[in-house]
Amino acid sequence: MAPGGWRWVRGLRAAGKPLFQGRVLLVTNTLGCGALMAAGDGARQTWEVRARPGQRFDLRRSASMFAMGCSMGPFLHYWYLWLDRLLPASGLRSLPTILKKVLVDQLVASPVIGVWYFLGLGRLESQTLDESCQELRDKFWEFYKLVNFLFVPSRFRVTYINGVTLGWDTYLSYLKYRVPAAAVERG
Repeated sequence: MAPGGWRWVRGLRAAGKPLFQGRVLLVTNTLGCGALMAAGDGARQTWEVRARPGQRFDLRRSASMFAMGCSMGPFLHYWYLWLDRLLPASGLRSLPTILKKVLVDQLVASPVIGVWYFLGLGRLESQTLDESCQELRDKFWEFYKLVNFLFVPSRFRVTYINGVTLGWDTYLSYLKYRVPAAAVERG
């Protein structure tokens, strides 16, 4: 690094330190989540624009990603604070506890965030709830299959999948058997 370069890095670190302390951390995590989701979308759109002649960069799409990221930031902020209190760990000696944290995170937070993401973006893009749920099922379902085959003993696999699909099955039953408002008023 050039002479004085480390001084610049130390100065940047010192300037950013207050952003990761106290109450400001919630704001940092919220805006950071939004900014990184928008940046990820921007990177993807840049690739799409290069690969597909005639396609233009969609600022509204990136703005929707920013909004979704900001909506998820507070949940993730408090989720990780809670998880760190539940399973305190750091360093290689805590590897078994860290692996438990990863498992809990993947089994609990990942599905919540996946549903939140697809339903929230669907709403921002004027999709119906049916369309958003179908997209969620088509694009996110593979995660549950991975967990099933990686971690669930074979004798529990059917029960696990039935438990996971309970929410979906409830929704399908609601769609199939819901009574239109007009029929309720007449009845």
